[in-house]
Amino acid sequence: MGFHILRRLLGSPNSSRVFSSFNRPFSSSDSSSNMIRATLFPGDGIGPEIAEAVKQVFRAAEVPIEWEEHYVGDKIDPRTQSFLTWESLESVRRNRVGLKGPMATPIGKGHRSLNLTLRKELNLYANVRPCNSLPGYKTRYDDVNLITIRENTEGEYSGLEHQVVRGVVESLKIITRQASLRVAEYAFHYAKTHGRERVSAIHKANIMQKTDGLFLKCCREVAEKYPEITYEEVVIDNCCMMLVKNPALFDVLVMPNLYGDIISDLCAGLIGGLGLTPSCNIGEGGIALAEAVHGSAPDIAGKNVANPTALMLSAVSMLHHLELNDKADQIQNAILTTIAEGKHRTADLGGNSTTTDFTKAICDHL
Repeated sequence: MGFHILRRLLGSPNSSRVFSSFNRPFSSSDSSSNMIRATLFPGDGIGPEIAEAVKQVFRAAEVPIEWEEHYVGDKIDPRTQSFLTWESLESVRRNRVGLKGPMATPIGKGHRSLNLTLRKELNLYANVRPCNSLPGYKTRYDDVNLITIRENTEGEYSGLEHQVVRGVVESLKIITRQASLRVAEYAFHYAKTHGRERVSAIHKANIMQKTDGLFLKCCREVAEKYPEITYEEVVIDNCCMMLVKNPALFDVLVMPNLYGDIISDLCAGLIGGLGLTPSCNIGEGGIALAEAVHGSAPDIAGKNVANPTALMLSAVSMLHHLELNDKADQIQNAILTTIAEGKHRTADLGGNSTTTDFTKAICDHL
């Protein structure tokens, strides 16, 4: 049953797609070759290894994608105030679709977060992350089947911090009506088009009455337009407890930025970790940037032991976004079959296969 649920969520020929936006298609094509150009950020640490694994699988499946690769710079670009170059951002704007490996930002050194830069500069307002039990991979839960939708541009991650006096710093939490309505509308639209029955707004309005209160007000406003969708509001600490006790209580969860960061990682833990969790960022104007949300794991970089599943499943979501559904289903089925068989698994999945062996097994199952 888990296999069929996952296929339905990640995409199958007769179902809606997990990662969709309001306007499609978004592909950027070369008319002479019918190749679709997509931006690729291999990232840091294990990023280049798992990005290479994705490229190998795409070649084996004969996916008509032409990668335009961009790497993180070693100097701050004054135009972006980060290690991301302006040219790399322009690449995503031009191609309107991309895939991103893990990127590391030095902690406590005053550098602007690379992920925050991407979200802000490209206006990637919604992070959509499915969490579904994988067939053949045993965890504490067998029936996880939920979607987290996170507001991606403001909240505590607005990047507005300053020192009031020595020894006292202040961080501003920004919640706007525009951003809250936008992500709420996306969540309800998503639920309706994907056959979901319930949307849960996650908040802490009992304490942050103004900010989270505005977010809830916007969610209620949008909910009135979707009477067929059950709407509820859940305090974030209670939500965490309920998720751990019984994740089947939830369907689609929509929430401000910080809560979404926490809850989406918690949900990933229910199915085996971030190494198995795909993710896609949706922006206005038709931009979609799929990504692996796990860390760059510098301790295992270059050792050929990294698990590329999350980036591969994110790449599958990118293909569905481009309406290359047959190729997406072919690759997805090969990934699920490889994991379910259990013969080729990386160390984080309880096996001893290398990245190369795992990738080859997926290619063989194509």
